[in-house]
Amino acid sequence: MSRCRRCSPLPDEVRQAASLLERRWLLSVVYAAHSGAIRFNEFRQVLGAIPPRTLATRLTELEEAGILERHVIDARPPRVEYRLTPRGERMGSLLRAIRKWACESAPVGDSPGR
Repeated sequence: MSRCRRCSPLPDEVRQAASLLERRWLLSVVYAAHSGAIRFNEFRQVLGAIPPRTLATRLTELEEAGILERHVIDARPPRVEYRLTPRGERMGSLLRAIRKWACESAPVGDSPGR
């Protein structure tokens, strides 16, 4: 097996971040959290076609990754809210860059979000 002479190995931290971020719907959930969604049904309204089971899985993964915090509110019935952690807040610049790139890269006559 030949190795690219100009390439350096992929750093472990990039590999780990990519492994998390490449999961379907994950960046959309983070974007929704940055836009103000905090409760499960708010995420579902913003994201539309995401299956509830997938949303629950992504919220758990983001919580385990330290991007979201889950808060149980003592009420009748109990409520759960999700808040971005400082680590999650720092993803804002990444999301803005992705959105800018998508807007600039959209084919003529095509609008982002289609």
